[in-house]
Amino acid sequence: MFTPKIPPPDTAPTPGTSLVPPLTGLVHPPACTCHHTPTVPGPVPAAPVARPAVRFTPGSLLVAAAGGTAVVLVVGTVLVSMLLATAITAASVAVCAVVLRSLLNRPNNR
Repeated sequence: MFTPKIPPPDTAPTPGTSLVPPLTGLVHPPACTCHHTPTVPGPVPAAPVARPAVRFTPGSLLVAAAGGTAVVLVVGTVLVSMLLATAITAASVAVCAVVLRSLLNRPNNR
């Protein structure tokens, strides 16, 4: 009852054979049924002219450096202000917790 059922050797597929029969006699219809003569291809368009590399002048480099510095300063200011707001909020919540704890633990000491 618990022994494995192994197929007899004559029905087991051999490693060289496939279980799917090959497709034979399959004929595809032509893609185009109209009867026209092929046209001669036209001239090949010329390759586009390569653009010169980007050239930075001293003024444009100065503007790019100033813009990058401004972006870094603005993003840094925003991040520091968000961190400061979080710290102030956490400190005020901590103070409120201490006050509430002292009020709830000793109501008769007043």
